[in-house]
Amino acid sequence: MSETYKSAGVDILAGDKTIEKIKRFAKSTFNKNVLSDIGLFGGFYELDLTDYKNPVLVSSVDGVGTKLKIAFEMDRHDTIGQDLVNHCVNDIAVCGAEPLFFLDYYATGKLNPDKAAKVIEGFSIACKENGCALIGGETAEMPGFYSGEEYDVSGTIVGIVDKSKIINGSSIQRGDLLIGVTSNGLHTNGYSLARKVLLEKYKLDQHFDELGHTLGEELLRVHKSYLKLIRTLKENVEVKGLSHITGGGIVGNTNRIIPEGLSLHIHWGNWEMPPIFKLIMRTGNVNVEEMRNVFNLGIGLVVIVSPKQERLAFQIIHEMKEHALLIGEVV
Repeated sequence: MSETYKSAGVDILAGDKTIEKIKRFAKSTFNKNVLSDIGLFGGFYELDLTDYKNPVLVSSVDGVGTKLKIAFEMDRHDTIGQDLVNHCVNDIAVCGAEPLFFLDYYATGKLNPDKAAKVIEGFSIACKENGCALIGGETAEMPGFYSGEEYDVSGTIVGIVDKSKIINGSSIQRGDLLIGVTSNGLHTNGYSLARKVLLEKYKLDQHFDELGHTLGEELLRVHKSYLKLIRTLKENVEVKGLSHITGGGIVGNTNRIIPEGLSLHIHWGNWEMPPIFKLIMRTGNVNVEEMRNVFNLGIGLVVIVSPKQERLAFQIIHEMKEHALLIGEVV
């Protein structure tokens, strides 16, 4: 019997079936700037520079880490794509950029068209919510590299900002205030530690009164997008710096934008850790410094403003139905 690509573990027909399933999801995100159809060798996006004096493209690439393992164990794949898009969007939004388009990469050991379509549908949902187009991607079947139908995903976002409106922290000075906007859980960071601690003792379908649902549901909460809030803040407040709190915690991420010679003073007692972080800390006997270095601890975005802008910033955040706390200052 002669060997074929399928006997080696790669099913071209499954790939074609997957493409047919995901076409409508991608097309639902298209706008007037998208010139290409799904299936060409590249994605074409026509830039409208009418409102830009000195346009700068801003890009970011990321994955969702071992949060994927939770999705595999729960056999739920509709949220992972949303996590990835929102994470990438936040990363460029804190630079002052507006997202333009998104590209995805989906790799698996054995391609399951229905499972892949669920992930891509998640990409399309978040792309529409954030106003960006899903203009292309890659689906790779790699037998022997990934285990069975397990998969990995990554995404690239491209956005735009006028050079004069880039937010990079350069105007931050001593006395400026740190306003923390709450997260809704782990977002997409710290899952290797969370899984090791929690899954040695608990089951994902175990209900916790303090969480209000099962552990699995808590761990699959969708990473929040802060784009609309950031956009409104930029229009009304003199925002000196923005920090997306991911791996490295509040200090590690916010230090990226603090000018040399200045540092952060965080008032850790100003807010209470959400229940999921308390559960991780208690179950694994994780010390507080490790918690602060690994997790967002309930703060997903840090906004840095001068004291005279504090009241207005809080008012806008409240009007946008988000919850904010004063968590520190620049010293």
